[in-house]
Amino acid sequence: MAIDIPLVAGSFFVAIVVGLTGMGGGALMTPMMMLFFNVPPLAAVSSDLVASAVMKPVGGFVHMRRGTVNMRLVGWLCAGSVPAAFCGVFVARAFGDGEQVQQTIKYALGVALLLAVAGLVAKAWLARKDATAPQGGVSTGVDDIVVRPIPTLLVGMIGGLVVGISSVGSGSLIIVALLALYPALKANQLVGTDLVQAVPLVASAALGHVLFGDFQLAITTSLLIGSIPGVYLGARISAWAPGGVIRTLLAVVLLASALKLLEVGNTATIWILGGAVAAGGVAWSLLRNRGGAQVGVAGELPESLQTAGSGVETGVAPRSPR
Repeated sequence: MAIDIPLVAGSFFVAIVVGLTGMGGGALMTPMMMLFFNVPPLAAVSSDLVASAVMKPVGGFVHMRRGTVNMRLVGWLCAGSVPAAFCGVFVARAFGDGEQVQQTIKYALGVALLLAVAGLVAKAWLARKDATAPQGGVSTGVDDIVVRPIPTLLVGMIGGLVVGISSVGSGSLIIVALLALYPALKANQLVGTDLVQAVPLVASAALGHVLFGDFQLAITTSLLIGSIPGVYLGARISAWAPGGVIRTLLAVVLLASALKLLEVGNTATIWILGGAVAAGGVAWSLLRNRGGAQVGVAGELPESLQTAGSGVETGVAPRSPR
């Protein structure tokens, strides 16, 4: 059994993205194997799922230790995704080799991910716009999120079915759905919850492909050698990285995944990503300057003065010292 060193290196860098953002495993790993290593589509899907079944628990364990996982949310997602993922393998096999079906799904996913990028950009703009409004209350803990069972179950079922057919979606689609359903989740909580729910999801799909797919041990072994240290490193960084940085990386990974799913050329992908990052930097700079000019105009105190026990409230005279 020969180890493919370039494949090991490629899987290492993709796994860092998976651990850091909770997404991109199938959307990046599978196209990488098909485009750069000439792996047949069904073998790429099967090998990626089996490797992910071993890789994702590593990143999920790091997040569980750091308390960034909502286990109730994980339970509802898995209730829908685990049986749907196993059934997805049968759906793919029912259409012969499933190549045409996978191609159609990948195009649909590419469009969906482009829409998700637009949603993330709009959300960031609205969040920056609201940053000048008075802030109050306390931050929401990961276990304080109110779980919505039915929508969460449906997200798991749809995501599981897509993962079983194409290996794409355990991070790319589900993490976007979680972002829409639970906007109060912090970025590292979003990533941690998604990684842990993906463990039984991917394991179910991997089992189906081992039994009925085109699993190749040599390819999977090369993927694992690079993926395990990569996802551990990415998860460690994700657990303490600033939320804004993680969300920016999420948008970049989404855009890259969408372009590859739509079969955009490598050169065009690099130019598009570079232009998007440059445009995003300019837009963020303009919004930041605009927001900075508005701070304090509504009679707000600087954040450094709004400390606990200061006794300063709007319209209330400070207490005299005893």
